[in-house]
Amino acid sequence: MESKDQRYLVQQNKLADGGTAAPVFAKVMRSKEGKFEGVSFIRNKEKATVMSLAEAEEAIRWATSKKPNAKEYATKIICLGQ
Repeated sequence: MESKDQRYLVQQNKLADGGTAAPVFAKVMRSKEGKFEGVSFIRNKEKATVMSLAEAEEAIRWATSKKPNAKEYATKIICLGQ
């Protein structure tokens, strides 16, 4: 049985504010079948989705292609403990 490595969050920081605003974190939206449907960004770190590295990369790809204002943010994957 394979153990899933799920210890990552996706974090965004607004580029224009010079790092003064609080970061936002990805919450993954999934269908009832568990299929990835998209990402929303929330301020509450505790409610953010904890993901594997591959899932975090998928979330970033989706956000950069589907969210029109994604270029205004620095998006990165952080380890859960950070």
